[in-house]
This record gives sequence, structure tokens and C-alpha cells, in this order.
Amino acid sequence: MEYVLSNAAVARSFTDYLASTCGVTEPNAWRVEVEAIAKGYNALDFPAVALILLLTACLCYSARNMVTPGGLAPYGVRGVLDGAAVVYFSYIGYDSASTMAEEIRDPARALPVGIAGSVLIVSALYCLMSVALCVMLPYTEITESAPFSSAFRDKAGWRWASNVVGAGASIGIVASLLVAMLGQARYLCVIARARLVPAWLAKVHPSTDLGSVHTYPGLCTASIALFTELQIVFEMISIGTLLAFYLVANALIYHRYAKVGATRPLHVLLFLLLLTLSSVGFSLSRRIDGKWRWGMALFGAMSVAVVAIFHCTAQQGAAGPPSEWTVPLMPWPAAASVFLNVFLMTTLKMRSFQRFGIWSLVITIFYVCYGVHSTYTAEENEIVNAMIHDANADILS
Repeated sequence: MEYVLSNAAVARSFTDYLASTCGVTEPNAWRVEVEAIAKGYNALDFPAVALILLLTACLCYSARNMVTPGGLAPYGVRGVLDGAAVVYFSYIGYDSASTMAEEIRDPARALPVGIAGSVLIVSALYCLMSVALCVMLPYTEITESAPFSSAFRDKAGWRWASNVVGAGASIGIVASLLVAMLGQARYLCVIARARLVPAWLAKVHPSTDLGSVHTYPGLCTASIALFTELQIVFEMISIGTLLAFYLVANALIYHRYAKVGATRPLHVLLFLLLLTLSSVGFSLSRRIDGKWRWGMALFGAMSVAVVAIFHCTAQQGAAGPPSEWTVPLMPWPAAASVFLNVFLMTTLKMRSFQRFGIWSLVITIFYVCYGVHSTYTAEENEIVNAMIHDANADILS
């Protein structure tokens, strides 16, 4: 779902930059506003829909072959952290490279290097661009739609540079959207093959090699991009991404230190619980101004102590690193990820948690009513088919 929402946000950004490239400064000039629809969902973005449908068609075809503002931090550290939680979804998509593992010559070595390297390079470029924008314009003068193009046009008076930046951003958005939509289709295919969603979503036409795995995510993305404003999409993506990364960090620790049949997982689960609780305590202490500074120090020290104790006591009973690439300096990187994800989640607005809670309830009901039974039936069928295959092999031999 994070891929669908993030692609919708990117598609709506494309409309802003494309309009800026053509010299249009009005944010919603290329969108159709419908008064009968609730605010936040009434600016219909048909260029974004057209782009998504075009890329969906391309993927279906190509699937056969492959305070007072000022300075750099006008609201201080608190403002930087609050902003970080919202733009966190920018890191969605790097993991989509893993969906290309079948086409990579040495995926065990190339994938970790490629993903980690791209994250570091793009993060550095993102920070440099943000610094440049803050130096060019005061915070209050940065526009929400196509900010870099607007900065060159309004501040420097370089309309040609604004057009060049807008064109480059539009092309980059198209490329980013294409890769993300390809990744989301492959994820959906794997989920459908596991029967967590209907299996027909993973079916491919025998003569054209085209499937619904590209079509339906594209239609969902186009629908969200058509109605929903960027800020609403941002908040939904951010909390979902933070929760997903939090769960991945927990799973990484559990996988490293709890081995089925060899080590007892109780101490690992207890460590993860204590780490999460201390992270929540630190984050909530920050939300309360003034007299709760001691709470931040207490829970922060508790988090470090919990990780240090676990590192010293669990090292001998670790399940052992895998034979290929592994995360170094464990459990510190994963524990830091757990802490930061919990911390950033507490900076989001309550409305984000409400929307995410409703969506999670819907998904949970679907999983309980359909996914559990479907995967169990699929496993039974696989066992029966394997038994029949073995029996036939014995008869023939």
C-alpha cells in the first residue's frame, strides 16, 4: 500500500513541475476543482492519472521483455524532526531493487551494495538541494508546488533556469514512478502467489504475457492521485513507512538472535519489548514541554543500557550470521532504527494515526477472513500435489 500511496504523491508532484515548466504559476491550474467533493479530495488531477495509466500500459507491454522564519532551521531541532517524519516516505523504493534479483548476476553481493550506495548518494544530494533552497529563499516564501522551479523564477528571475529545472524534475519523476510501479507490481505478484490476496492477480496471459498484476495497482494509484491532496497522502505514507521499517528492524534482530530449535526466543522478544517501551517513553517525554526533560534523559539512557546489556549477553547465543552479506555491528544499527522510527511516529498528527488505524482494521479483517484460510488451503494443496508426484514417481520407477 505504501507503494500505491507514494506513487500517487509522486504523480501529483509531476503535475506541479510540468505546469511550472510551461510557465504556469497557479498550483491548481491544471487540476479540476469540484465543490461537491470534500476539501482535500476535490482537486482532480487528470495529468497525474494520464501519466500513471501511460506508465501502467508501458509496464504491461514491457513485462514481456523485462516562529520567525530565518536561517536553515527556523523552527529549531523540533521543526527539523517534525519535517523528517513527513518526508520519510522519500526512502520508499530503494528496496524495490530487490525485486530485480532474478535479473542480477550476483544478487547476494550486488543488491546490498546497490541499495546502501544509492541511499547514501541520494540522501547527500537531497540534503544539498534542501540547503540550497533554504539559502535562496526564506522559509515562508518557499512554495509547496514545484518549489525549486519557483525559487529560480521568483527569486533569481531566471525563467529559463526555472523551465530547465521543471523539465528535469518532470523527467526524473517519470523515471522514479516507472521503477516504483514496476516494484509494486512484483510485490503484488509474490503476495498473490502466496494466496494472501486472490491468486488471479498473479495470473499471466499465455499468449501476450500480460497480467493484472500491473493493471490493478496502476488503477488504484491513479484513483488516489486523482482525488487526494499531497498533504493527506504524505501523512498516510509516512506512518505506514515508519511502521514498516520498525517491523523490519525488529525482524532483523529476531532473525539474527533467535534460531528455531537452537535458541529460545524469549530473551529476544523481551529485549524488543523493552526497547520499544523505552523509545515510546523518550518520544512522549519530548512531546511534553519544559519539565519533562528529565524523562528524555532517563528513557534515552534506558534505551542505550538495554541495547548494551543485550549485546553483551546475547552474543554467545546468537543464531550466527548468514553465509552471505550481513548487517555489521548488530544489534546497534537495528536498535537505532527501532528507536528512530518510534520517535518519528510520535511527531505525526493524530489524524494520521486515525486514517492508518481505519486502513489497518480493514486489512486485518481481510487477512483474517480471507488470507489465513487461503494460504492454509494453498499449503494443503501443495502437500497433496507433492505426495501425488512422489507416488507417480514410485510407480514409474
